[in-house]
Amino acid sequence: MAAARPRTLPAAIVPVLVGLAVASRTSPIDWPTAAATFAAALLIQIGTNLANDYYDFVSGADAADRLGPVRITQAGLAEPRAVRNAALAVLALAGVIGVRLVIVGGLPILAVGALSLLLAIAYTGGPWPLAYHGLGDLFVFLFFGVIAVNGTVWLQGVGL
Repeated sequence: MAAARPRTLPAAIVPVLVGLAVASRTSPIDWPTAAATFAAALLIQIGTNLANDYYDFVSGADAADRLGPVRITQAGLAEPRAVRNAALAVLALAGVIGVRLVIVGGLPILAVGALSLLLAIAYTGGPWPLAYHGLGDLFVFLFFGVIAVNGTVWLQGVGL
């Protein structure tokens, strides 16, 4: 539970709420799609948090002298492989839910979903981690702001 970082989950919830508020001004809310949107957003946030825990540890960013909230891999509370596998499983589940969202929203949602899953890893993993090159905040703003709000509106049929 600690690795999911519950205090960060509003970053996934709030843009969906804002998107639903915008969409509700012109059409009734499609609640099954709204629920799937919330679930996918939360799972992507949790998967990103787990991936960050893992990649920050294996890169050495979370060393033994790290200050701040506990990171389960660095603290020895979970094996790195288990945290990596949990991140991949959570992101895969987000992808499964995303299939329903792609059916509703089409190719734009496929593109957003695929990029979201890729960037969940690329935030602190991969050959050129975004957060380690000063781009983390930009991508957080784009994907948990502009894209999440507009994607939610699109999924509610307002942009179709």
